[in-house]
Amino acid sequence: MDIDRSQLPLFFSDYLTYLDVIRGKAKRTVSEYCNDVALFLRWLHCTLNRQPVSECADVVLSEITTAELEKVTVSVLYDYIRYLRDFRGNTPRSVSRRLSAVRSLFRYLTKTKGMLTVDPCQSLELPVVKKSLPRFLTLEESLRMLKTAEENPSHDMLRDYCIVTLFLNCGFRLAELVGMNVKDVDFYNRQIRVLGKGSKERIVYLNDACLEAIRSYLDARENPPEEPDALFLSRNHRRISRRRVQQIVENTLNASGLAGRGLSTHKLRHTAATLMYQHGHVDTLTLKDILGHQSIATTEIYTHLSSEQRQNAIDSNPLAGERIRTPKNKK
Repeated sequence: MDIDRSQLPLFFSDYLTYLDVIRGKAKRTVSEYCNDVALFLRWLHCTLNRQPVSECADVVLSEITTAELEKVTVSVLYDYIRYLRDFRGNTPRSVSRRLSAVRSLFRYLTKTKGMLTVDPCQSLELPVVKKSLPRFLTLEESLRMLKTAEENPSHDMLRDYCIVTLFLNCGFRLAELVGMNVKDVDFYNRQIRVLGKGSKERIVYLNDACLEAIRSYLDARENPPEEPDALFLSRNHRRISRRRVQQIVENTLNASGLAGRGLSTHKLRHTAATLMYQHGHVDTLTLKDILGHQSIATTEIYTHLSSEQRQNAIDSNPLAGERIRTPKNKK
């Protein structure tokens, strides 16, 4: 839920403006930071005033001052981590994400504005996030999903098929796909302009499957739409929502018999990267550019090996053919 910024204390409102104007953060990112900081400030106010944390939602943000932030220590931050984990049930990954906004706020108030003299987050250690291999579809499952999307009797079949095709072939993020415009597609040069994280643009080349899917969808699209610039439209002729795209993917997975495995739009991004790496032998630097990663370390999570590849690696060891020589029985 979006927070009314007119009801925020000045230091908080200025911080959000800084993220938008100076740091160039995407609108959705600023909104997420706003919600995460608001949650922390409400909890802090309740804690300092010895109020039950169950009443945090009732705290009026405009009444919070930097004087309360001056009382924050590392111990207080650890108490907040405990609150997120035990009271709100957040995972270590979610806790780290929420705390990144809090750390950003304190960095702004100390280094940028000089409103605080001490940054308690400098010595803060975050919960360990367990690393796990990303979930993804195999090549056979990806083909099954595409076939299911193609056989969908829905009026929106061409649109839905195009969405699934772009996810599985190019590994776009959900926000990137929803934000695509018709003018971003360059059929002549076989590419599309993508607005990624941090409002960073990149060019992604389109293969024949993607180009044909986009052409077929645009040729059949009803005109004139309410938002002619948007590439993907909902039935009310406006830009399609994130939730609707998620539903399209969920429905297609269900119809493909692939439900119940925690798969999502982001898992299709994992799938595209995995297929390019395992079957297309694409190197990690190329994958980094295609996926729009800032660090090669992020890309490396997609380069996990399949069980067949691990087996082949062990079998290729030159010692694999050695066998124990059973000693002859002594008479």
